[in-house]
This record gives sequence, C-alpha cells and structure tokens, in this order.
Amino acid sequence: MNDQFCRAGVDREVCYRTDGDPSAAPLLLIAGLTLDLTSWPQDMIDSLVAQGFYVIRFDNRDVGRTSPATTPPPGLLRRALRRHRGDGYDLADMAGDAIALLDHLGVERAHVVGMSMGGMIAQTIAARHPARTASLTTIFSTTGAERVGRPAVSTQLRMANPGARNRAKFIDKHVKLMIHLAGTGYPIDKAGAARYAAGAWDRGLREAAGDGVARQINAILKSGDRTAELRNVTAPTMVIHGDRDLIVAPSGGAATAAAIHGARHVTIAGMGHDIAPGVIGRIVDLIVRNAAESAAGVGE
Repeated sequence: MNDQFCRAGVDREVCYRTDGDPSAAPLLLIAGLTLDLTSWPQDMIDSLVAQGFYVIRFDNRDVGRTSPATTPPPGLLRRALRRHRGDGYDLADMAGDAIALLDHLGVERAHVVGMSMGGMIAQTIAARHPARTASLTTIFSTTGAERVGRPAVSTQLRMANPGARNRAKFIDKHVKLMIHLAGTGYPIDKAGAARYAAGAWDRGLREAAGDGVARQINAILKSGDRTAELRNVTAPTMVIHGDRDLIVAPSGGAATAAAIHGARHVTIAGMGHDIAPGVIGRIVDLIVRNAAESAAGVGE
C-alpha cells in the first residue's frame, strides 16, 4: 500500500502501488484526467484482489507523486479551440510510462483497465503493445474523434479553470464537480470524494495542479482521433459506459466499441462519470468476465 517508485526515462520517476499476490494475474489500473492512483475505490481494488488479480496502479504524469512535466501548459483559449501545444507529451508517452512500470515489475502481460483519460491510455497500450495486453477494459472513455464523447457545455464551463489556490478550495471544487458528474442511479459518496481530494492535494502538486491538468488535456488533444489505431487492438475488449455521462458523452463508448473488432459494449443505466459505491460490483464482474475470455484464448 505504500508509494513506490520506478525510473521511466532519464529525468522521470513513476509512483505506483501494488495490491495482492505478485504471482497472481497482473491487472493494471490507469486513472483518468486530474486523478491520482488513490482515485480507484479501495473496495474495487479489494474485490479484484479477491478475484485473483495482482493489482497495479500508478500516478500519471502531472498528478500525484510521479515526476511532473516541465513544458508550458496550454492556455485557456487554446484548450477551448482544441489547439494543442506541439511541445507537450501525448497519450503514447503516457502509455510508455505504464510499459516502463510493467518492465520494472517484471510483468510481461497484464489485463489493462482504464477510466476516462486512463481508458484512452489503456487503448493506446493495447493498440501499440498487443503482446503486453492480456485484455482491455475501457470505462467511460472515447476514441478522440471530435464528434463523439463531447462534454456537456455545463461541464466545459466547470472545467475551464482546473486549478485551486488552496486545499479547502481544491476539496470543495472536486466534490462539486463529482456531484455534477454523478449519475441519477448511482449517487456519489460525498464524504469519500472529500477524503480523496484532501489526500490528493497532500500527496500531489498542490497549487501547480492546474498546470498539470492542462498538460494532460493537451496530451488528449495532441493525440487526436485514434479510431484507425484502435483497429489494431486484438485483446478481448470490454467497453463500459453510463447513460448519464456529462463529461464523456455515451457516444464515446459506442465509438470505441465500434472501432475495436469484437469489443463488447455494456451501457449501465443511471451511471455517470464516477465509479460510485453502488456500481463497483457490476464493473468488477465485467472486468473479470473479460479477463476470463483472455484466459480462454478469445481475441488471440
């Protein structure tokens, strides 16, 4: 449960944690935009361990305790116009950090699970590193195509300024955003969201977090439409999306499933853009089912 570190390049360290028996089937969790490795619900991690997985999770670039980037963040106008900075990293670079972590742990092949931006990184791993991907599960994510998965205007306005000047404002902003993104059928754990935000501030970049989020958004924009690349995915794939998602519209999940040969697409009624307590069991069951197809040789 303690933070550990591995080298992922000349000047970058990746912070990670592991749970479960290292001899069990490796499962890599990749968090979404703004979120660090502690954003995965502990009940979900415990359930995956109980199902026989060695769970690996890590901080993406510019969140948590992984080394931040040094390139300038894109400005608000550039983000609004969807114009990326060319000097920033992209999703393939972030996928490379994950591969470096698997190399460090001696993991040849893992079940790869990502939510939101983490789903995009997971898709990139599966497309570019098929030999390292036992199965792919993408949760409320999208392909990068401009016409699908677009956030609601109300969400875009809330996300316009991702920074916070102090810990209390950071916590308040996170809880309000998660309430906004919650589905009608699976309300968020407000106290849990506040605890997560407090911990993320304490172990993260604090006042610099806004710049980091902007650089992560730039990575998504720089990577563009990945639909053609997703046709290279051969691992058994499960695409999970809620029908009440205000930041990645359900069309993003449908497009992802359409782009990946043989992908299963499951829409969870009432789920928003949050792995709320009431939906954890369903998501774990879907991950386990998809991993079982990999063990049976589906997609190979």
